Amino acid sequence: MPSDVRVHLVDDNTPFRDSTAWLLETAGFEVHAYPSGPAFLAEWPSRRRGDGAECVVSDIRMPEMSGLQLQDALRRQGCNVPLVFVTAHGDVPLAVEAMRKGASNFLEKPFSDDALLDSIRNAVANARARGDGAVDSEVLAKLSPRERQVLDLVVASKPNKVIADILGISIKTVELHRANMMAKLGVRSLPELMKVALGHG
Repeated sequence: MPSDVRVHLVDDNTPFRDSTAWLLETAGFEVHAYPSGPAFLAEWPSRRRGDGAECVVSDIRMPEMSGLQLQDALRRQGCNVPLVFVTAHGDVPLAVEAMRKGASNFLEKPFSDDALLDSIRNAVANARARGDGAVDSEVLAKLSPRERQVLDLVVASKPNKVIADILGISIKTVELHRANMMAKLGVRSLPELMKVALGHG
């Protein structure tokens, strides 16, 4: 992952924020940390890149402004920066709602360092692929709207059960959509699917 990727870390827990910022900086990211959603939004206009090389990592439940409210505020500004949410076990329904509204991923605490780094890399790669028009529109046109939703969630590394919860369908229906999607895209494995989805097929 290039070192020009900027991560905006929003979390009211100071020890978590500091340790996570250190992890991300060690991994080569440019990191800007904020104690709250309002603090982030106050600096966002001056820090915004708009080139697909950035990601917001935010807690879901914070006192001043929740992660969902932050997501809504960014969308009102017409901003599609990828969002990765971190959440406690009891906040998973909120995280599912965030995914339905377009978040790139959510991670349940405690999570591994690699899980967070991979989520950021995937979120930025997806944003860049969309911005570059790297995904072959004719290929994706083969997919139904529901299959496109499943594809986005598979790329976000969500298991079938979580995909089913997010989309409000059964696990068997998710499996059927995945099978149809892979057949239409001409891929036989998850790595092949990821390459196509990220525009490298």
